[in-house]
Amino acid sequence: MRDIVIFSGSAHPEIAREICHDLGRPLSPTRVSRFANDCLEVQLQDNCRERDVFIIQPLVPPVQENLVELLLMLDAARGASAARTTVVMPHFAYARSDKKDAPRISIGARLVADLLSTAGADRVLTMTMHSPQVHGFFSVPVDHLHALSELAAHFRGDDLSDTVVVSPDFGNAKAASAFARRLGTPVAAGAKQRFSDDKVSITSVIGDVEGRDVIILDDEVARGSTVVELIERLRERKVRSIRVACTHGLFTDGALDRLGAMEDVTEIVCTNTVPLAPEKATPKLRVLSIAPALAEAIRRIHNGESVSSLFDTP
Repeated sequence: MRDIVIFSGSAHPEIAREICHDLGRPLSPTRVSRFANDCLEVQLQDNCRERDVFIIQPLVPPVQENLVELLLMLDAARGASAARTTVVMPHFAYARSDKKDAPRISIGARLVADLLSTAGADRVLTMTMHSPQVHGFFSVPVDHLHALSELAAHFRGDDLSDTVVVSPDFGNAKAASAFARRLGTPVAAGAKQRFSDDKVSITSVIGDVEGRDVIILDDEVARGSTVVELIERLRERKVRSIRVACTHGLFTDGALDRLGAMEDVTEIVCTNTVPLAPEKATPKLRVLSIAPALAEAIRRIHNGESVSSLFDTP
């Protein structure tokens, strides 16, 4: 691991420290200051010249602030003659803005992908983007990981003989099917229609769930509108118990409290791609670390080894 240097932005320094611990490398310091006119300035406080630079910064709230900070860090690394700069972005918030579904609407995922490469990103390492086509928005190589292994390992210790994995919609059905194969369970999916950011309708659940234990798998939970709607349909099918699993646990607008208050929801599982404030914690919540997976991916990128071979295996 010679000639590698790792920096973290302000978005999630905890996961950066975990990654560095797993790699056995120090986390190099970064200075972020703000001018009187509210503009940011970033200084990378370690030598970058001809080194393999990794910048860890998920796009999490405040998203715009963290995005600008990341762009400035990329610009600083390029100006410091870095040999290669890789953005380690556990959560890409703009991945949801991936299509033109209304007149005169912006496609934020493509624009942000262009900004990252223009600012100096040579490679991107991210996890569980909202839709696969976002990968194609980038003009630089992208290593797109998933957390199915970590989530499946958590549930394998339980009795899954009468359990079914449920995807909230058909768009996530492929990931849910892969997750179900890892657990050896059947899979079902909700028939969802989205009307706005916080209004969805799930008319039915396709698959045999009646009287069974259910694991709902989604890529992220923000307001929780989709999950709450799906739980209502599952209650109509008289499922025995419900567990919720996702990669990105944003839990905005009291979503975690609402889910935690439901008696038939026995567990909520997410990973630490997104920082979770201590006051949001609930007894039903379990946060899994994906730092070891990201650390191994960084090691393989640095050494020129295959990343896909690591994450394609069950």
